[in-house]
Amino acid sequence: MSRRYGHDVLANDPHRPKLRPIRTVEARPGTVVEDPTTGFVGAVQRCYTAAGMVVVELEDRRGKVRAFPLGAGFWIDGEPVELIRPLPAVGKQTRSLTGKPVTNSGSRPLPAQRARVAKASRIWVEGRHDAELIEHVWGDDLRGEGIVVELLDGADHLPDVLADFRPTPARRAGVLLDHTVTGSKETRLAAEVTATWSEDALLVTGHPFVDIWQAIKPQRVGLNAWPHVPIGTDIKRGTLAHLGWPHETAGDVAAGWMRLLRRVRDWRDLSPALIGRVEELIDFVTAPNAH
Repeated sequence: MSRRYGHDVLANDPHRPKLRPIRTVEARPGTVVEDPTTGFVGAVQRCYTAAGMVVVELEDRRGKVRAFPLGAGFWIDGEPVELIRPLPAVGKQTRSLTGKPVTNSGSRPLPAQRARVAKASRIWVEGRHDAELIEHVWGDDLRGEGIVVELLDGADHLPDVLADFRPTPARRAGVLLDHTVTGSKETRLAAEVTATWSEDALLVTGHPFVDIWQAIKPQRVGLNAWPHVPIGTDIKRGTLAHLGWPHETAGDVAAGWMRLLRRVRDWRDLSPALIGRVEELIDFVTAPNAH
């Protein structure tokens, strides 16, 4: 019998479609993906573990949030991908004037190492946008030190959060607030809690901007200065309207923020009024006697 085609004549079917390997993509905040089973399209917000399963949280342009199991089964730009948890970023593409690699915050990257156990000391910020900007620029530094950034969900919650946490010189609390100018609500809250806890247990600082958005240099979106948004108008929606970006819904605001955040390359795109305060907080919670 002829062996021209081998033992299995169908083994090398020239008409069989060639399967390409599925591309793996890190599920970093802002990455827009689609779940083809449900048709849900959204930007990645975060990855976390729930009921023993790693899930990815997506938010669509209308502000609706859904969670899906992390892994294969997603599409990006019409192509199937497998989402994986973001890898620790060591030594991003930024380089110093000497040509040596630095992180987005301008510090020297640490050698690759196992993830550190989180320290007891914490940094709190007012909301999600604050946390995402700090993660984008200082995330490498914070992971290297084992410092977790948590959300207050509004400055008004600060006294209750500190009462539960009960900071000490060894278990420190650092707090970053918006709009810390004379007469503001945030300044009064800072004075109130600072009088309650010792200065080696709590550091409350902040930037002068009404919202963290304005800590990004306006030149990153083609402006010479951020617009003056009238009192009574939401500053985020007012800013997006000035830019000519969609601004009517919560989803528009979320998409606008991610669009803005992607314009931030590193610390050089931020105001010194924010950079100095964040660096001060990191130094405070990583002091030698802090745990």
